Amino acid sequence: MADKTLNKEATPLDETTWGHRWGYRDTRFVVNSDGSVKVTGARYAVSGYDMPGFIPFLEEVLDIKFDLADVKPERADKPVPPPIVNREFVNALAAALPAGRTSDDARERLLHSHGQTTVDEIYQVLYTHLDRVVDLVVYPQTHEEAADLVRLAAVWDVCLVPYGGGTSVSAALKLPADETRMIVSVDMRRMDAIEWIDRENMRACVQAGITGAHLEARLAEVGLTCGHEPDSMELSTLGGWIATNASGMKKNRYGNIEDIVENVTLVTPEGVIEQLTNMPRVSMGIEPQWLAFGSEGNLGLITRAVIRVHDLPAVKEYGSYVFPDFTTGTAFLYDLERAGALPASIRLVDNVQFRFGQALKGRPTAQEKLMSRVQQTFLESIKGFDLRQISAATVVMEGSAAEVAYQKAEIRRVAAAHGGVSGGAHNGQRGYMLTYAIAYIRDFLTDYHIIGETYETTVPWSRIHEVIAAVEQRSREMHREFGLPGQSYVSPRITQLYHTGVCIYFTHGFSARGVEHPDRAFAAIEHAMRETIMAHGGSISHHHGVGKLRRDFIPQTLTPAAMELLREVKDAADPTNVFGIGNNIFAMGERETTDFTDDTD
Repeated sequence: MADKTLNKEATPLDETTWGHRWGYRDTRFVVNSDGSVKVTGARYAVSGYDMPGFIPFLEEVLDIKFDLADVKPERADKPVPPPIVNREFVNALAAALPAGRTSDDARERLLHSHGQTTVDEIYQVLYTHLDRVVDLVVYPQTHEEAADLVRLAAVWDVCLVPYGGGTSVSAALKLPADETRMIVSVDMRRMDAIEWIDRENMRACVQAGITGAHLEARLAEVGLTCGHEPDSMELSTLGGWIATNASGMKKNRYGNIEDIVENVTLVTPEGVIEQLTNMPRVSMGIEPQWLAFGSEGNLGLITRAVIRVHDLPAVKEYGSYVFPDFTTGTAFLYDLERAGALPASIRLVDNVQFRFGQALKGRPTAQEKLMSRVQQTFLESIKGFDLRQISAATVVMEGSAAEVAYQKAEIRRVAAAHGGVSGGAHNGQRGYMLTYAIAYIRDFLTDYHIIGETYETTVPWSRIHEVIAAVEQRSREMHREFGLPGQSYVSPRITQLYHTGVCIYFTHGFSARGVEHPDRAFAAIEHAMRETIMAHGGSISHHHGVGKLRRDFIPQTLTPAAMELLREVKDAADPTNVFGIGNNIFAMGERETTDFTDDTD
């Protein structure tokens, strides 16, 4: 029996978020007069207290002196060119859609003209300018309105760009500078309804514009969860997850997005692509709906999906373990995966990120200082750990009491076999929840001439340490080549486990004070890092997607015949290139061309 859930309308211009920068307006990192750092607001566990160790940590790992007076000025007069207007399309759209569905406001247009890629988008919009800005923003509220929009765009030769949460970090929302047609951003966030819930079969039909935070909140009201928790879940959308083939932190229990979604509705200029029935699995030959996964805005609008839902877990517990070094921690993960007792989430950080977590703590009380000395003595004197080498794993366990008890016992057993020491539930919860807050650090550091980004890859178990060592070496070489100050920050963490390998998430940054065109330097270095990753056995991406940032690595990923097949699919679904965002192989002009060029300059 299916039951209805009300649509809660989103406003076109969300004043609770920063807009160009990451996240919510009530949250930002700020420097106090004494040099300590604080996170404003009360949204996160790290909010509201002083962090005296934050800047000293940065100075140490980057080998620089942090100048609090030298702030990079953000451009106040962000240029927005006059829109290109296709008058016939605009008139037809006004006749087809209810009032209030469109906006040509300059700020709205600029906000919808980029994602969150550091050098290709954010650096440009904040400090220089964007080469191309959308000409109109449209906010469909129903599948029918979305279909009308696509139909009219095809008739009047207009370019449509799907827009979800705007959280892409692969330059997927970067607009083609040479696009001469009217570009319309399709903001899907008003399509945020749960259309129905089927409790007996544990599935729900959800509109694609819903954010992860809203989806989980509404499902929780009726005792359910989807379980998909990417780092961006507060802001990213269901449609965006499908379009990038996303992965969440709790994929061990709930699966990646392709495991969660049962059916997809994709509106293309040639019609709607979806399965006519919802089934747990079906052998029907090639399933066209799977073309939506990883489509990155190239084929059409994802308007809704049928997803699998679960009862809220009866028990949720956190844990943490400390290991002598990253290599030992990796061996622990390998054996835990083989033991078949993976918790909902388990992540391993290296020593640099472990110390970074310590730097994000507040001023300790007398009792906390005492406990810290006791713990340090235990690790160093009794366990023989080197505090400059230790790594740490954070654990989230969900399920029935019996499931969690079993996982906890198995994790403890495997950790002990590798010399692991429990760090307690509090540190586990803190480490897991830090994920949401540390995303704000990038924008704070950019203001002080420190530029950085994260990038991820899938690596076989046998190549983990080879890839990490190669990336670290290449980073040092590129740092010297560009004559950058201090030293670079390169730190890996393992975030997802598979039978045959893992996802490695790298954080990379450096001080750019005094560097001419630091965005270009970083783009070149990041490209070299990806080149190194793939040369040593890593993948083009694990869950961020290809976009424009990694499109020149596609020939190392797919055969020419595979690429030609995808182009023919594009021709069949979108023969006039209505969805002309140009991501992945669809950025290429001539089909014969396989030598992709990097456009990050």
